[in-house]
Amino acid sequence: MTPRRLAIGMSLWIPNLCSGIRVRRISEDWTHATVELHVNVFTRNYVKTAFGGSMSAMTDPYFFMLLMHQLGRDYVVWDTRGEIEFVKPGRGVLTAEFTVSRAKAEQLRRRACGGAKVLEWFECEITDRDGDIVARVRREVYVREKRRVTEAAAKAGTGTKG
Repeated sequence: MTPRRLAIGMSLWIPNLCSGIRVRRISEDWTHATVELHVNVFTRNYVKTAFGGSMSAMTDPYFFMLLMHQLGRDYVVWDTRGEIEFVKPGRGVLTAEFTVSRAKAEQLRRRACGGAKVLEWFECEITDRDGDIVARVRREVYVREKRRVTEAAAKAGTGTKG
């Protein structure tokens, strides 16, 4: 799966498509993603501003997906929890930028070495077209080296890569 194909697929995925969520870009090195929410008749609330559930949905999978692609198939990576602080009403097109640096991914790889359960919080902001903050979002991600990798390393007596 290439970053471009994933971005297109996520934009066409029915829950995102029907919610006005578009993945504008995923970087080639899987360290950054840009996602937009188009506030319209289907994605707004009673007072005609962005529905909080839509803003939460636009931030749901991206930190864990960036991390999962950086760590590879030897790790279990899940989005476990989210928090959102609404700062001001959202109108028009809202944008969220997600970043998981290579250094952060490597730090989490080392912490998860040997099958340890790792929980890490990531943060981003949702902004409007003027760059004003509409919401602050925190997502907790779970990382663990897969048991087959940990067990294979233990049998070999070499420890796991880290």
